[in-house]
Amino acid sequence: MQDDSSRSPTHTVACEDYVHVVEFSPFDSGAPGSLLAYGGNQYVVEEDPEVEGVEFTVLRAFHLDVSVDALAWSPESRLDRLPTIRFCTASPDRKLRLLSSDLQDRHEVKVMEGHSSYINQLVFEPTEGKRIASVSDDHTCRVWDLEGNETITFRLRSPGVAVCWHSEEIYKLMVAEKRGTIRFYDLTTQQAILSLDCGHSPLMAADWCLANTIKVGAVAGSDWLIWDITRSSYPQEKRPAHVDKARLLKWSPANEKLFATTGYPGKMSSQLLIHHLGHPQPVLVGSATVGAGLSWHRTLPLCVIGGDRKLLFWMTEM
Repeated sequence: MQDDSSRSPTHTVACEDYVHVVEFSPFDSGAPGSLLAYGGNQYVVEEDPEVEGVEFTVLRAFHLDVSVDALAWSPESRLDRLPTIRFCTASPDRKLRLLSSDLQDRHEVKVMEGHSSYINQLVFEPTEGKRIASVSDDHTCRVWDLEGNETITFRLRSPGVAVCWHSEEIYKLMVAEKRGTIRFYDLTTQQAILSLDCGHSPLMAADWCLANTIKVGAVAGSDWLIWDITRSSYPQEKRPAHVDKARLLKWSPANEKLFATTGYPGKMSSQLLIHHLGHPQPVLVGSATVGAGLSWHRTLPLCVIGGDRKLLFWMTEM
């Protein structure tokens, strides 16, 4: 790695707790700020009105009696007119929790049960937010309505590690399995319509590029892999990224060439790499003590990871 690309975080925000997961809302909040949620052993939701200094206003703290390991924002979360916050969390007790608040006196938590093992990722249907999809170590991908009813179940051949729902392809669901397969399912026929192959496993994370529907990225072993799904079921690009193992991959919603990967938390720190498809080396190298979670701002080249009692932000060039 080039030493000159190694950078300290652009901004750091202190938290009360260890951060397991952090997510910017990928949706327009109807206000100048962006919504950001992070979860640990307790749970907080925040807004970022001014990114220059990353100033936060805590909108609502949701205190749950379990830790939060995954979360997804609903497109119904808005800060204009009638403020509404809605998102869903997954916890080690194998339950989903749908949290809703009007940021005043209404505050609801709906518990959704059905998975028989650890839930790895979840996502809202991105246009109306009336359905949620989740994947689990129990070899299923399940689609739920907001009442907690399971409406579709896809049986997988290995643990489900990632699930993505694209705003331009709302009748398709992308599901990644640990054994190295990524499948696209048609939600109308409930059949698999396309599959991608990593060529090796374990596949740890995958993401469908919001800025370009034909691009899919994943990490398997210590490599990152990129597909053009119109060309082949095998990746067009593949490179070693992290010395031990790669853990997460996320595309920037603002730029189809920009994506970030994280390594497994090592003894001292977890590595963050920001990659640009036009550059042979990572354009930015960062690290965090016991880092967890990874998310990009909706419109800016700003990514965040969680750490021990802090959020760490890196701003990069487009």
